[in-house]
Amino acid sequence: MKRFLMSVVVAATAAIPVLGQKIPVVEKQLPNGFKLLLVERHEEPRIAGGWVAHVGSANERPGITGIAHLFEHMMFKGTPTLGTKDAKRDLEIIGEQEKIRELIRQEESKMRTALRRGEVTDITSPESRTDRYRELEQEFKRLLEEQRTLLVKNEFDRIYTTAGATKMNAFTTEDMTGYFIEVPSNKLELWCWMESERLLRPVFREFYAERDVVFEERRMRTESTPTGKFAEQFNAMFWDAHPYNWPVIGWPSDIPAISKKQADEFYALYYQPQNITLILVGDFKADQAEKLVGEYFGRIPRGNQPPPEVTTLEIQSSAEKRYNAEAEVNPQVDILWRTVAFGHKDSYVLEVIEQLLNGRTGRLYKGLVLGRQVATDAGAANRPMKWAGMFNASAEAKDGKSLDELEQSVYAEIEKLATEPIPADELQKVKNNFAAAEYRRLTTTFGMLYQIIFSEGMGDWREINESGPRIQAVTPEDIQRVVKKYFTKENRAVAHFTRKPGSGGAGEDPDFAGLSADQKPMARQFTKRITETTDAAQLKAMLAGIQGQPAGTDPKRQQLQKIIVRKLEARIAELEKK
Repeated sequence: MKRFLMSVVVAATAAIPVLGQKIPVVEKQLPNGFKLLLVERHEEPRIAGGWVAHVGSANERPGITGIAHLFEHMMFKGTPTLGTKDAKRDLEIIGEQEKIRELIRQEESKMRTALRRGEVTDITSPESRTDRYRELEQEFKRLLEEQRTLLVKNEFDRIYTTAGATKMNAFTTEDMTGYFIEVPSNKLELWCWMESERLLRPVFREFYAERDVVFEERRMRTESTPTGKFAEQFNAMFWDAHPYNWPVIGWPSDIPAISKKQADEFYALYYQPQNITLILVGDFKADQAEKLVGEYFGRIPRGNQPPPEVTTLEIQSSAEKRYNAEAEVNPQVDILWRTVAFGHKDSYVLEVIEQLLNGRTGRLYKGLVLGRQVATDAGAANRPMKWAGMFNASAEAKDGKSLDELEQSVYAEIEKLATEPIPADELQKVKNNFAAAEYRRLTTTFGMLYQIIFSEGMGDWREINESGPRIQAVTPEDIQRVVKKYFTKENRAVAHFTRKPGSGGAGEDPDFAGLSADQKPMARQFTKRITETTDAAQLKAMLAGIQGQPAGTDPKRQQLQKIIVRKLEARIAELEKK
């Protein structure tokens, strides 16, 4: 009976692309340049609404890296009528703050000169600040405190949640910035007003305080994790010319240097109607929704100039690159190959190759963990982006096995794909899994919205309808051709991570009991940094950054976050008693 049911499931999922299931997207264009995508779905009285700005870190330049992600934060700060008790005085304070920040930037320029001359070693250190800088900093803090008395914290979120909205969030990648929320179907007009207002009349209040929160987020995600800084450097080494070589969150010297003037210019260029797609999925009538969207978003004036495209292309690699690092992790190998952009004809073949290699039933795990027994874990990931792509294979070494042996074992599995045709049943299993996964992702209103945001942000929403059949059309010959073309020595970068001496667990903090092996090094680094920090304000900014990040449903991640929050609160209390 079980065998019969499994046959029915496989047959059904295989039939999904054959039946040509399409998401019935209605595409419209507003006179001022907005693209509007509408999908009627009446299964539940909810509407998932979102929009994607076609701007990510790849649209930045050196000096302002991280600004696209900063805007993800700033777009929740409100408008003249949302987020403040006194809009007039609020704007006056912002103007006064800008005058002081300009004077502070002049002092920072002097500090950078002193750094070049060797007179100071770290311009971020309080000891490096000039007397004038300290005076200006105190004046700025006074204005900040006054502004805080006027703020209505989280009013944007409160209005939505009071109306029954859920799932409000945003994300930034190399290629896009997406915003989304789900509202009851009778609150579509509220969505139109709220979203159009923050595009029409945004107020970037608390700009510098939020900039500091982003900087702390960078420290939490990158600098305080066992491999964060190494992964960032490895990525920068991987890309020679393309702007993908800097991190989405920005370089540590750029984030604190971004000015509000630069942010205003960036917003005017990339958040104009011609560069934004509005998306609604759910319980509404398309013609009525289009009219309502037009009334509200039609108020926003068309931009004066089209945003520039990314024109710097990656140069062809002529030699293998290698990266060696010591970290608080188990020994592991990480390999990257340059591949193709989203929507490229070979991207679908690479998706299939990923599934052939990845997971507990994939060839890397079977070959390296179960077969050769040189690894404790192994996997693969294909990542096509808007302008270029990469493919990753990684493995963690088993005790007593060398990284060289582990690396060569990865290549052996890749070579099999190039020289031995994939058996028909193995390939069909992968295709069935793809069909089932696509079906599951598109069975909910919110899941459908997210998929449209992602595909549209990468270049074309039609991929949600077209990628499935293209994956189903991949042949064993396609796989051999693509592996031979992209998985070459000259086209790859290889990272070896060895365990940092002295990173064992003697005298372990009892709070860390129950954390996973990969979380304990992160907890140790956070605790060390918290203990060494003597600035309570800096710790409060770090605390705000951590509390602003969801822990998700993973109990161990929740435990790690609770431990770090508890240690931050204890250290802040300790410093404030002095």
